[in-house]
Amino acid sequence: MISLKQISVGAALAVLILYGALIVSLAWFLNGTTLRETLLSDRTLFSVNLSLMAATVATALALLLAIPAAYALSRFNFMGKGAAETILEFPIIVSPAALGAIILIFFNNPLGEWVQTHVMYFVFTFAGIVLAQFVTILGLAVRMLKTAFDEVPAELETVARTLGGSPRHVFFTVTLPLARNGLIAAFILTWAKALGEFGATLMVAGSMAMRTETLPIAIFMRLSSADIEGTVALILVLVGIGLTALYTARRLLRMNTHV
Repeated sequence: MISLKQISVGAALAVLILYGALIVSLAWFLNGTTLRETLLSDRTLFSVNLSLMAATVATALALLLAIPAAYALSRFNFMGKGAAETILEFPIIVSPAALGAIILIFFNNPLGEWVQTHVMYFVFTFAGIVLAQFVTILGLAVRMLKTAFDEVPAELETVARTLGGSPRHVFFTVTLPLARNGLIAAFILTWAKALGEFGATLMVAGSMAMRTETLPIAIFMRLSSADIEGTVALILVLVGIGLTALYTARRLLRMNTHV
């Protein structure tokens, strides 16, 4: 009779084989010359730099809002809390392309037009890329950070306040340090998701070469022109950056766990 351990390990290995096989299959179309030319082209370097910059800005902005929002959801009861927790799943149940279409439609109503005229222009700009990624990752960031704050015992905050610490002081000196593993994981994972975001970005910012062409969009453009070898080269770049980020996250979490 197959044991539970064997079933569990088999399932884990099946997941590894599935995704590993997909990545390894790229080698069939891997061409050294094409890979080198693609990676060193100005267009590719621009797409990589644009993706890294946009993902970093979007993630930083998302965390600025997600940290206090997640803390409120973790610690306080207030009117609309249930609705707020439910709406966090909105970017998950709505496809990225639909999410981008919603953003684009917003900028075609009077309020959206006013924002673009008097605040900042988003459509077909770098700001649009950041906005699309921000909206896509915000719910994930809040959800991950809420879990991190839930794991910090509220009793420790209570004790710190009884010793004279203000709520703000306790938050920055007790709560955040104890939730640092969750903060690190949230930053890196949301950053990696923002880096690979495609649908919403394409809808809001378009696919203009040397202007709004992020790395995922560059992959789409290569594939749409039947450049399979060039597509593989760009996919490897994206996969390499993403896996490096995830590996770094695991190392940092492991180091912090033993501190």
